[in-house]
Amino acid sequence: MSVTDDKSTPASFSTEDARRAIELARQTLQIEADAILALKNRLSDDSSEPLARAVHLLLGCKGRAVVSGIGKSGHIGRKIAATLASTGTPSLFMHPAEAAHGDLGMVTPNDVFIAISNSGETAELLAIVPIVKRMGAVIIAMTGNDESSLAELATVHLNVGVDKEACTLNLAPTASTTATLAMGDALAVSLLDARGFMEEDFARSHPGGALGRRLLTHVRDVMRSGDAIPAVRPDVSLSAALMEITRKGMAMTAVVDEHFHPIGVFTDGDLRRLLERGQDFSRFSIADVMHANPRTVNQDQLAVDAVQLMEEFRINQLLVTDAQGVLTGALHIHDLTRAKVI
Repeated sequence: MSVTDDKSTPASFSTEDARRAIELARQTLQIEADAILALKNRLSDDSSEPLARAVHLLLGCKGRAVVSGIGKSGHIGRKIAATLASTGTPSLFMHPAEAAHGDLGMVTPNDVFIAISNSGETAELLAIVPIVKRMGAVIIAMTGNDESSLAELATVHLNVGVDKEACTLNLAPTASTTATLAMGDALAVSLLDARGFMEEDFARSHPGGALGRRLLTHVRDVMRSGDAIPAVRPDVSLSAALMEITRKGMAMTAVVDEHFHPIGVFTDGDLRRLLERGQDFSRFSIADVMHANPRTVNQDQLAVDAVQLMEEFRINQLLVTDAQGVLTGALHIHDLTRAKVI
């Protein structure tokens, strides 16, 4: 069957069709933006504002935030639960239908139960919310109707109602789900700030992400150590130092004193500059040609600090020391790339 024979696919998509699609996209975005702006304008500065009360309840929660909803509200609920969990509020999502068949055992009296329903009359939620309430858990409802059954049962009701859906039929959940998601984000951000949640806390929740790697990876985690460190004494010949550079494969060697403190460094770049001068360097010791006072980084610093040093001084290698200034490692920019710090 050809594409044009498929009744679900238009035989053609005209310029006028394209214009209409773009116009509908603009209308959709405007309707949803207006819905979020209406939520913002609905918030008061009073301490009795439902959002402030919800934040207060969640801050005092000894258990977890249990988020529940069905259909599109369920999809939004999963995202809200994930956002809360990653920003310092232990949370989980519980499907209300599964809750009625055993999953309700996940809820404890110390939890805050966040029930999401645009109508506020979702049967599956109304079947379990009274039970959750009798257990002693606090109920926060997010609905589009202050007078709904769910709003009446809740300790705090967050009104996420919208004037209309972005759907041209005013049926498909569009603006309402966007508004609910935005309110969930507002709740999470308010909690994040109230808890004093910092970048380091976020990184611990995201160890596999780029931010986690940048804030959790230390120099000691990625440096080369032990026999992999290129190092020579200052009295060795330049030729011997070049052999050390070749063996260790870092395009440089450290020069260390008797206590293994770095006193100099010699790189492939330094060698090229010597060759350009046309000198007979076979008679040199490494002390004659090394750079004294090399750049170093402490092994306990973040790897991202090493990146900043390399960028600032336009170098590809760094020597690594401990608190006593003893050489404990060497770091190449490729090591940082492999660790995905950069």
